[in-house]
Parts: sequence; C-alpha cells; structure tokens
Amino acid sequence: MRIAFTLFITALINGLYAQESGLSFAEEIEQHRQHYKQEFLDEPRSPLSAKDTAYLDFFPADESWKVTALFSPTPDEEVFDMPTYSGKTAQYRKYGTLTFEREGVSYVLCIYQNIRLLSMEKYQDYLFLPIKDSSNGETTYGGGRYLELTLGDIVERDGQAIMVLDFNKCFNPYCAYSDGYNCPVPPRENHLSIAVNAGEKMFKGKKKH
Repeated sequence: MRIAFTLFITALINGLYAQESGLSFAEEIEQHRQHYKQEFLDEPRSPLSAKDTAYLDFFPADESWKVTALFSPTPDEEVFDMPTYSGKTAQYRKYGTLTFEREGVSYVLCIYQNIRLLSMEKYQDYLFLPIKDSSNGETTYGGGRYLELTLGDIVERDGQAIMVLDFNKCFNPYCAYSDGYNCPVPPRENHLSIAVNAGEKMFKGKKKH
C-alpha cells in the first residue's frame, strides 16, 4: 500500500510539473543536460573544456527512472570518513535513508551530508547520494555516479516524508574524466543489484592523467 501510494504521488508530481513548465519530460531532461554541460565551462576546477563536452554521453530520457522514495531520517548517526578514489578521505554523516520500488522490488539508498560544506551557507542544505549499480564498467563509469539533492527536496504528503529521485540526472564524478580529484567512493550500502540505465553514461573522450 505504501509503495502504491508513492507511485501515485510520483505520477501526480510529474503531471503537475509538466503542466507548469510546458515541457515534455524529455525536453526537461535535455534542458537539465545543457545546463550540466555549461557548468563544466563555468567551473574553474573543471576537468573538461568546451571541446570535451562533446564526448559526454547519456541514456535517453526515461520517466520510469523518476521515482518517489520514502524518506526516513537517521538523526543519531556519527560523522565518518568516506574514502575517495585519490586515497584521501572526506567527512560525511548519514542523513537518512530512501526506500523506493523498481519493477516490484524495494531498494534502500542512503543520503549523506558533507561536514565541510555544512560550514558554508551556500551548501548547508546540500545532500549527497552516491551510488554504484550493475551498469558500472559496462555502459557507465566504473566508479559509480552521483545525485545531488537538497533538504528542500524532502516533502510531506499525507503524513509521509518523501523525496523524488530522478536517476536521469545521475552524473559522473570528475574522476571519470581526469586524475587529480578527490571523488567519494559510494559506500557499500549504496550498491544496487540492478542496472540503472539512466543518466550519464561512460565518457566517450580520453581520460586525462
């Protein structure tokens, strides 16, 4: 019953957005991806140039990968060191869990807060969702992918806290394009047994070393 309710809410939210924006779902995702490419050009530490962005690759927009998850807070979690692919660590704290359904099977992911970013007003509402799935190393980057969320993405519907996860917006860490970055390794609790065939694919260009 809980999952059926969240599927209903997902359809409702998606329908309301389409009505308000006037965009189809595919157009919305294309707009998001154009903005994503532009961010590489605006970011001084970016590993990619304008020429490199031509090698970014994505799965076609798939609205079935926009799911509603039930959010459960984890207020008593302690700060821990999350490993990065450079060998360094970064401090995070688990903020909560997200439970969603895909083709009749329930999955749970954890979202985190970056402790360093909590001291910056601009990023105090930032939530981090790193994942690995069975597409990694095949069609997507072997090191996993990320989703960025905010505290404002957690909303209440009929007494339940929910968050919409759009896996079409999964993106690669900078480590997919170049060495020299401290990209968090998705914790084992965020390893999915399914292939998330949505979002960014493996970079088609040459990785910089």
